[in-house]
Amino acid sequence: MSLIGFSAAAMALAMLIDAAIGWPARLYAWIGHPVTWIGAVISGCDRRLNREGDPPARRARAGMLAALAVIVLASLPALVAALVLPHDLAGLIVTALLAWPLIATRSMHDHVTAVATPLSARDLDGARAAVAMIVGRDPALLDTPGVTRAAIESLAENTSDGIVAPLFWGLLLGLPGIVAYKAINTLDSMIGHRNARHTDFGRFAAKLDDAVNWPAARLTGLLFALVSKRPLRALAVMRRDARHHRSPNAGWPEAAMAGALGVRLSGPRSYGSGIRDEPWLNGAAPDPQARDLEDGLALYRRAMVALLIMLLAIATLLALA
Repeated sequence: MSLIGFSAAAMALAMLIDAAIGWPARLYAWIGHPVTWIGAVISGCDRRLNREGDPPARRARAGMLAALAVIVLASLPALVAALVLPHDLAGLIVTALLAWPLIATRSMHDHVTAVATPLSARDLDGARAAVAMIVGRDPALLDTPGVTRAAIESLAENTSDGIVAPLFWGLLLGLPGIVAYKAINTLDSMIGHRNARHTDFGRFAAKLDDAVNWPAARLTGLLFALVSKRPLRALAVMRRDARHHRSPNAGWPEAAMAGALGVRLSGPRSYGSGIRDEPWLNGAAPDPQARDLEDGLALYRRAMVALLIMLLAIATLLALA
């Protein structure tokens, strides 16, 4: 079997394992999680190398070196494993088990369901508490459409960052690819912020994250559109509005989701630093309601099934070639 065929089969199996059991709480209590291990290294680099008295250029260089060091440190064991493991059934299973923690299929669904359940029961306080776990905006200021919009946006963006992108790089580059991607994405989430401490130190990490997420964001938007009940509308909204988003990537899955559900997303939002006046996606549509979040979760499930079928098809076709 070719490298990509083997990787496709391994990623499909990893996706199935994660969808079935997620990352069990007992396992997390015992050994933590690979992302927390990477995060600990990033935190150490931030404390030691990001010195506030240094000039911006020096902090930017330090951030670039720190990011490269974290990526190499995380990827080297994966590269060794990929070189050592045979391309047989045993190697396939071990590769899938090693990739499994880096795919967030189950946790993504669980976190958004935790918002949808109280929202459907008209428990706004419970929905606000749940949505605060997945978004950075101030939940106390969110009404029902605001909570729903935040949850749908998180579902759309994190489908790209947490599932499609790692699987994409795992498919192309095997185990080292999915690990390197996860290191880059974790770097961005921890130091890729536009604040006084990280604007310079995290600039390289943020730009690199934008680059590696570029293909997956567009693939995710296309996937949402194709499995939706309104594919032409979803594609039209994505093509028209995605580039207006503050992020070069998040607008694609979010705009496709907005078009697919027939609601408007993005727009002004409140963070601790104040109000951000963001442009709307599918702005002529109504605000989302609780039922739209349930529809968004159904769309997500269809997209995940389609993604799994695509991986299995690639593995099968290359095995027969």
